[in-house]
Amino acid sequence: MKRGLEGPPPEERPTPAGRRNKQGIRIDPEVEATHDPRRTVISALVEHEPGVLSDVSGLFSRRQFNIESLTVGPTEDEDRARITIVVEEPDPGIDQVEKQLRKLVPVISVRELEPDAMRRELALVKVDAEDPASVSAVADMYDATAVDSSPETATFEITGSRQKIEAAVETFSQFGIREVSRTGLTAMARGTDQTAAADLTAQPADEAKYGDHTQPADDD
Repeated sequence: MKRGLEGPPPEERPTPAGRRNKQGIRIDPEVEATHDPRRTVISALVEHEPGVLSDVSGLFSRRQFNIESLTVGPTEDEDRARITIVVEEPDPGIDQVEKQLRKLVPVISVRELEPDAMRRELALVKVDAEDPASVSAVADMYDATAVDSSPETATFEITGSRQKIEAAVETFSQFGIREVSRTGLTAMARGTDQTAAADLTAQPADEAKYGDHTQPADDD
């Protein structure tokens, strides 16, 4: 008499992909998969008040986000400032950056910008000027503006994309670079698309000022 359940023998039965943890629970391969980092720009509109930048930088430090650059400046509204963050993280990390920023009280809105957003950086490059004609030729190539000169050095202001700045610095290096100072990236959405603006029409009065911040900033 045959015993047991009908079906193929154990060695022929399909086995789910993945492995089990120490508790014997099977781990989803999609969850365990390693995500490649990508570089993106996040814009945050914040209350223009003391301590905002400290709150944001403190958040990055605690969460150990891989931040490439951070810039902050006033907007058309004197009560608000815009923070532009360049981050290189896997997608789960980028989602966490946005999620944690939204929980900070001074933050009004957060948005990841599209790849075609306008992105600009400013750099000051001080180079040796023993060959003024050649230095000027390189400056013209990158639309650089001379902001200071002396018998020994020349300093140029360069504005443009990150790639343009890095190419200019590399080309100027043939003359000998004394110093480089870069602002970090600032960015803006194209056309009528808003860079990072809160929709305050559908929020209660308290949330209209600061958004929804019902959880502490360090929660996942």
